[in-house]
Amino acid sequence: MRTRPEIAAVAGAPRLLLRFEGLALLAAATVGFHLTSLSWWLYGVLFFVPDVSFAAYGAGPRVGAVVYNALHSTIGPALLAGTGLLLGDARLLGVAAIWAAHIGFDRMLGYGLKYASGFSDTHLGRIGRPDHAQADA
Repeated sequence: MRTRPEIAAVAGAPRLLLRFEGLALLAAATVGFHLTSLSWWLYGVLFFVPDVSFAAYGAGPRVGAVVYNALHSTIGPALLAGTGLLLGDARLLGVAAIWAAHIGFDRMLGYGLKYASGFSDTHLGRIGRPDHAQADA
């Protein structure tokens, strides 16, 4: 029987700070989306699109983690926003803002970037593990 490796995860006050950082990203990106003057239905339709990355776990935890992390890292929306700024394209800026808002939402809830050991193993701690247990870890 294979045992799960010990996963390093942030705990205590730094973990709480990272979750507030997620809330700040969600709020700032939502305001940024508002400034594009795009329709709010677009925000609602696209908000959870990055979560289609869950399907990649069907190919195994290593592939799942790579795909999930690619769609849940701020690098993608930052590059898309930069492209939108260079081209003066409000649609690209809006999609980048929605994408960043989703990432902030996930971080606020404690869903971090994934380790290849399994979907529940994240840089913010193990999903489903009580907060008080993570603070003690």
